[in-house]
Amino acid sequence: MLTVGDKLPAIKVPVQQGTSALPAGETLDLGQSNGRWKILFYWPKDFTFVCPTEIQGYGELKSDFADRDADLIGASTDTDFVHFAWRKSDERLAAADFPWIADNKKELAEALGILAKDEGVAFRATFIIDPDNVIRHVTVNGLNVGRNPQETLRILDALQTDELCPCNWSQGEEVLRPAA
Repeated sequence: MLTVGDKLPAIKVPVQQGTSALPAGETLDLGQSNGRWKILFYWPKDFTFVCPTEIQGYGELKSDFADRDADLIGASTDTDFVHFAWRKSDERLAAADFPWIADNKKELAEALGILAKDEGVAFRATFIIDPDNVIRHVTVNGLNVGRNPQETLRILDALQTDELCPCNWSQGEEVLRPAA
């Protein structure tokens, strides 16, 4: 599995976004950062139970991530058409207006090392990637336990300080300053 300090693979991936038009071959070049951070989170499958709670949770924080110069990117091993159908079927998911990677060939999930081999889907993996496309944080949950998007935001805040941040640190609190 790729981990902290590794580069995000610089590949183009198919994406789906919105509900106004059928997918038409849109892609996202993960090698481009445009000087911004990336929050990349995978869920196992569309049309499931835990996954939509996470997507909605991240979607509700999209503007908070944007305020921190971070782009939110979701992903699963489903196709762009499955993503589109799921968004069309649930207004809460339709409101999660950020690109969803359609990694049905599992190329990115395999490169990241996050495939649950027996199930053939991705684990619930979250990557925080800096503007140089270096992975700065990784968490991976099993298939049955959802994540806390607020914690991802807290960790992004801590990483962006480039300081020593103690346990449970939140933005605006004092960082650690060891005596020289």
